[in-house]
Amino acid sequence: MMFLNTMLVVLTDLAARLLGNTAFRKHFHLFLSAVVMIGPALSLWVSQHSIFAKRSHFLYRMFLRSGWGWTCIFVGSFVFLLSFSVHRSLSISVRHLSRLAVAGGLWFGFCNLLDLLENTTGSCYEPLTAGLEVANGQPLLVLREGESKSGCLTAGMLWRGYEVSEDVFLLCLCCLLLAEEIAVFGPYLSLGGISGAPLRILFLFCVLLLWLWLFLLLCLLAYFPQFPTQLIGGALGCLSWRGLYQGWYRQGPSWYSPGRPGLGLLNTKTSSSEAQVAQRSHGDCN
Repeated sequence: MMFLNTMLVVLTDLAARLLGNTAFRKHFHLFLSAVVMIGPALSLWVSQHSIFAKRSHFLYRMFLRSGWGWTCIFVGSFVFLLSFSVHRSLSISVRHLSRLAVAGGLWFGFCNLLDLLENTTGSCYEPLTAGLEVANGQPLLVLREGESKSGCLTAGMLWRGYEVSEDVFLLCLCCLLLAEEIAVFGPYLSLGGISGAPLRILFLFCVLLLWLWLFLLLCLLAYFPQFPTQLIGGALGCLSWRGLYQGWYRQGPSWYSPGRPGLGLLNTKTSSSEAQVAQRSHGDCN
């Protein structure tokens, strides 16, 4: 048990130091943008016979389809436990958790808008079943007027509209949200914050989830390249993060803003440290 606890402390300290680094926090969004822009080029080297080239793969079914739920479970648990261990106040913990609720509402709203865009700009096509094919081997499609998307898909036909990748949008938003919320753990530990095993384990789960989202993002870009739609989806994710974490949340805690991650948590520890230093200095003077 002592060995496992030591390994837990070492791993969490290393991960917290990396994620809490100023360079990481300032440039992670640039790294993510580069991944979205360069990722589709990986399709030239990856094998389409790989297990990750199938949408039915376990990781896609288990995590990608419920990505926001996994993010809320682990990040929400970490944020709640971290804030509650400092303030012992349910209202302050709920205020920090409200950042996830706001991001979730933004994601839900964008998804509805994207669905509306696809429905408005799309048309229904019926594949010919007479064995006719074009030169590239694809079946000929006949336009069917007056069909809605739901009716078109129910009838077994194809709906073609202006599509934005919701998967890339979700993964980019989750990655940036994770990086923002767990990056405060490094400064928190350096200021002598309370760090029991449950909090450290939750932090490691969040780190693993961040790497999983990055891996799934690379898989989507490499094995299912759709450059224009994926690029727009990634841009929406980055813009959502910038509007929330670099804009709205910087207004400070108030009735209309939950405040930045770590606000109050790090300030409390800083104030305590400064008070101890001042007390020791005062004792030395006496």
